[in-house]
Amino acid sequence: MKRIKTSVLGAAFALITSLCSIYPLQAQADDQFVALPSFRVGPYGQNGQAFYGGFIDYLSYVNIKDGGVNGVKFAWEECETEYNNAKGVECYERLKGKSGPSKGTAIHVMSTGISYAILDKTQNDKVPLIMMGYGRTDAVDGSVFPYAFPLVTTYQMQASAIVKFLAQKNGGKLNGKKIVFLYHDSAYGKEPLVALQAESKINNFKLVEIPVAHPGNEQGAQWLKIREENPDYVIFWGWGVMNQTALKAAQKVGYPRDKIIGSWWAGSEEDVVPAGEAAKGYMSATWNVSGKNVPAIADIEKVVYGAGKGNFSDKNKIGTVLYNRGVSAAIVTVEATRLAQNKYGKGKPATGEQMRWAFENLNITEAQLKALGATGLLPEIKTSCENHEGSGKIKIQQWDGTKWVVISDWIEGNKTLIHPLFKASARDYAKEKNITPSCMKN
Repeated sequence: MKRIKTSVLGAAFALITSLCSIYPLQAQADDQFVALPSFRVGPYGQNGQAFYGGFIDYLSYVNIKDGGVNGVKFAWEECETEYNNAKGVECYERLKGKSGPSKGTAIHVMSTGISYAILDKTQNDKVPLIMMGYGRTDAVDGSVFPYAFPLVTTYQMQASAIVKFLAQKNGGKLNGKKIVFLYHDSAYGKEPLVALQAESKINNFKLVEIPVAHPGNEQGAQWLKIREENPDYVIFWGWGVMNQTALKAAQKVGYPRDKIIGSWWAGSEEDVVPAGEAAKGYMSATWNVSGKNVPAIADIEKVVYGAGKGNFSDKNKIGTVLYNRGVSAAIVTVEATRLAQNKYGKGKPATGEQMRWAFENLNITEAQLKALGATGLLPEIKTSCENHEGSGKIKIQQWDGTKWVVISDWIEGNKTLIHPLFKASARDYAKEKNITPSCMKN
């Protein structure tokens, strides 16, 4: 199969072609086609390169090592979105008709804004929208959002788990503490607000909300405000260039980096290495480890790059946080494909409707992750109609100046507090759209 690059801009096409390897022959009718509205250029391009490179390398790995799933190989096509909502919609429309019944198998846009923009479209087209660690939080409720899956952990549960971690550092209490929430002023950055506001009330800490305009390379005023507020902690919801800028700004105003804890999209090598010494001690949430000591990552390098079919000509991205996260997203997609085949027929490509059933009935156990060589890349995931999230757990990692070090066990957000917020929001959406909540049957 030939990996085709669909690009909105000629310049983006040239850059992507220089980065990515070429595969033999166009997707065949009996392949499992995966649509990838990706981004490898623009202010967030470095992040997209690592994530989608890992995703594609795992699909190649399964094709080469196992011959696909029960003989069905994966095919894919990228379309450059530049992390732009309008281009994301254009790419979705362009890719969904590329391969008959699969309709793209499972859409991974790695963008909360694009997820919002195409959510209704994917539901109407019966294509699973997979929002691993991003997207619309209340889509946890599958009775309202049957084709949307905010898998692993949502922004609200992540924020709640970060609060729990900070409480643990303070003897179990945050009474009287002050926490700044510094966030990307977008759908992504605003998603955790309702959770943090609720947490501040029950944990009796003062929450100070400070937005940063896209793309985030101007933060002087925000950090002067933080210096004036002198908070006990900063919870940081950054993305792309905003992250290294924040760490340098914190150093400039003298705010300790070991009192800043970022979201998992503000916790990659792309965020800390450019910041240099200013990043040392900084913490972030994560659901996957970095490094090549994970068996699946080591085997990808051996099998895929050994065969000259790796997504990168430069292997430096292999084993980074976002590369490994891309692998984790591909693992979930492959295992859902396997589950769909087990129910609807082995050796046949799964349709969008069949993939929806599979994503709603995932049961990826620790034993299964170990068998896949993926221990450390994912927590256990068990989904249902009532819970399209499947985990709700994070770990905390800290940058020691050269590498990320995991410093916590799995931490689960406060479900008793957060899940009713999901339900209430989903019910409001259902009322607005005249949807009668119900669980789909297959």
